[in-house]
Amino acid sequence: MKIYMKLILIITVLSLTLVGCTVDDNKDDTDLNAQLEEKDERIAELEEELENLRRVDEGEDLSDNLLVTTVNVLELLKDKDMDDLSDFIHPTKGVRFSPYGYVDVDNHQVFSAEEVANLKDGTEFYIWGSYDGSGESIELNFNDYYNEFIFDKDFSNPQIIGNNVTISQGNSLDNISEVYENGHFIELHFKGFDPQYEGMDWASLKLVFETVDGDWYLVGIVHDQWTI
Repeated sequence: MKIYMKLILIITVLSLTLVGCTVDDNKDDTDLNAQLEEKDERIAELEEELENLRRVDEGEDLSDNLLVTTVNVLELLKDKDMDDLSDFIHPTKGVRFSPYGYVDVDNHQVFSAEEVANLKDGTEFYIWGSYDGSGESIELNFNDYYNEFIFDKDFSNPQIIGNNVTISQGNSLDNISEVYENGHFIELHFKGFDPQYEGMDWASLKLVFETVDGDWYLVGIVHDQWTI
């Protein structure tokens, strides 16, 4: 039995005790009032504790759900199973793909769940943003974008996992918290690959989620790396 269910029983017992006190004519009025006030205070304390525990329990449920959702999304992304991934896409907002840490709400591509399901088989070229350094348009079909800006590393097996905290940042502005102010992101991070670059060849994939009716849905896929 959950702790807050036990508290409900305690509150119920105390409430019944209060009822018993009110019908006991043999008790002194002063003593009776003091006992009633004491029990009222205790019930108020327990009800506050009950509410706090309910919130904690709901928070733990959401956290557990987010962990499961993240694992599922990562597995589907690794397999490029866009059909099943579409089930995790936000039903009204869709999902935005960002090639670098700065999320450009005007120019980065957003796809609905239905569109995501068909991305893998599509040959259409999209402009996903601009390349860091040159400023040239990132004009790629989805499969090429996937290879360069989604799973260019095996992010299903990262060195570090960040929970709503940015681990590394290049020179570009990190505005993920501003764009997704109601979101929660998980960062899959590699510290670097070639020692000669002293960590400047780090790479991250950030999966941004928002809740709908208690379930987590993917609203952003943000690839990040050192930018100049």
